[in-house]
This record gives sequence, C-alpha cells and structure tokens, in this order.
Amino acid sequence: MAKFIKSGKVAIVVRGRYAGKKVVIVKPHDEGTKSHPFPHAIVAGVERTPLKVTKKMDAKKVAKRTKVKPFVKLVNYNHLMPTRYSLDVESFKSAVTSESLEEPTQREEAKKVVKKAFEEKHQAGKNKWFFQKLHF
Repeated sequence: MAKFIKSGKVAIVVRGRYAGKKVVIVKPHDEGTKSHPFPHAIVAGVERTPLKVTKKMDAKKVAKRTKVKPFVKLVNYNHLMPTRYSLDVESFKSAVTSESLEEPTQREEAKKVVKKAFEEKHQAGKNKWFFQKLHF
C-alpha cells in the first residue's frame, strides 16, 4: 500500500478531545514504535483559531484576536482523516519530536515554537484555510 500520510500533510482529527480540528503531520510512524506499537503520527494543530478582525479595531484588540492556540499530540492513524492539502513544517519540525512529547516542560517548549510558527504564517496571510474554523 502506498504511504500517503507524509510529513507536511494536513489532516483532520476525527476522534477524541481534538475531534474536528485541523492538524499538520510532523512525523509519521507507519510501523509504530516500541512504546506505541501501532501506526501513528506526531501532529501539530490549531486548538483555537484566530478571530475575525476589522479596520475599526485598535492594535491591542487586533493583537488579542489574532492569537493562535496550538497543540502537539501523538495520534493513531485510525483517528486521522488526511486531506489533499499540505503545509510547510520545517520551521518547527526539529522542536516537535517523540521525546519532547513525553516530558511536560519540553512539550510546552514545543508548543511555544509551533505557536510562533503558526502566528507568523497567519500574519503573512499564508494558508488562510488552515486557520479558519472547520464548519460541519
């Protein structure tokens, strides 16, 4: 079978706490690992999307509404629905690893790196569809 879940692919989580949230695959593990013996992927996603801003709003309000709340997680392939879209993950790929997910302080550091990368992408206007709420 062809490996279609690759690094940089956008997927939607279909089960669990983050069901319905868009994620980007950082590192796929098709064969599983010793600690997680099932096919899974390390993903980074948007927990809370930025809100709409208008020209009337002052800079303080715009800064508050354009914040992105990310999450990093290890997700079973059965709980992911891959899409045809892709996103560049090179800016935070080194920070989000399986080792960084195990230690809480390293997980927080990884989230900060992902948040910075996502906010830069959002400010630049790249991949607008990724930062919009999925209506279903």
